[in-house]
Amino acid sequence: MGSVKDLHVITPATCATMGLGRFDFSDRFSVFDWGEMPDHIDGKGAALAVMGAYCFEQLERVGVRTHYRGLVNESGKAVRVGELKDPSNVMEITLVNVYRPKITTENGKFFRDYSVYTSELKNCLIPLELIYRNGLPEGSSVFKCLAQGRITLQDIGLDHQPRPGETLEKPVFGVSTKLEESDRYITWLEAKQISGLSDSELTDIKAVLLKADEVVTQAAGNAGLKTVDGKIELAFDEKRKLMVVDVVGTLDECRFTYGDIHVSKEVARQFYKKTPWYADVEETKKHAEVNGIKEWKTLCKSQPPKLDITLKRLISEMYMSVANEMTGLGLFDSPRLGDVISEYQEYMDEKV
Repeated sequence: MGSVKDLHVITPATCATMGLGRFDFSDRFSVFDWGEMPDHIDGKGAALAVMGAYCFEQLERVGVRTHYRGLVNESGKAVRVGELKDPSNVMEITLVNVYRPKITTENGKFFRDYSVYTSELKNCLIPLELIYRNGLPEGSSVFKCLAQGRITLQDIGLDHQPRPGETLEKPVFGVSTKLEESDRYITWLEAKQISGLSDSELTDIKAVLLKADEVVTQAAGNAGLKTVDGKIELAFDEKRKLMVVDVVGTLDECRFTYGDIHVSKEVARQFYKKTPWYADVEETKKHAEVNGIKEWKTLCKSQPPKLDITLKRLISEMYMSVANEMTGLGLFDSPRLGDVISEYQEYMDEKV
């Protein structure tokens, strides 16, 4: 069980062969590595599954391999997204092994052992989150990481100090860890070292990342959205060939805008950034990292509040409306995205 979706294993992966499983996308959501939040967003799970399936199928059309096998219809059969008569929140996938780094603590500091990841390891998740950025909106984690010295301009492929709201002339790439307590931004050199990647494999990964950006950008454009940034995960199959895994192109994996309005999980993030709970989370994470504490959530002084009820409905409609317009299938009973955005703007104006 994850914070957003559950995995049901049908056939486990072995050292030599991939397995078979199904993702059950829930209406849960998570922000700031907290895990399940107190609200559920109606229709979100099925909308994520439909968006992800559509983007996987578009990736395959341009020659990018994925672990996607279809969405499960009312008869229990995995089908292409265009064959659905009703929304589905269940996606069938092939499975690989996941090897989590071993953690030791010495003198209050974390040490993570990634030695299992060698150049010979196959049929496994690559322990990285790959990030593409077409713009740097206000609030982007890039600005905080640059200010804290956790990354450099060179690390993310920039030749100048960026400004909030900047649209980039060409996409820049970043990378973070995937299998740690909190995602940690790292350099490409460290990413290569901890994952056992060769120079050519790192080049191939960046090529896949660029194609994913292009595919998602086109899909988002179907709904009138601009792709600001997004993330993907990759794995090696049993022949150590790359494939895109997890899910891609959704409002949880990407930051989209409609005009200058965020249409993604960023809407919920911005709500929570204005709460005392967010300040407690940031303070607790810093304390945990400095003192080598793994379970930082237990130290947090407060719990997240519930979403405003009107905002919760609008977020639900955003997810379903984007799924309708991205795919062109109209599977969800939801208003036009433009109408949802107009109501959201009115809601935000009243809050100022």
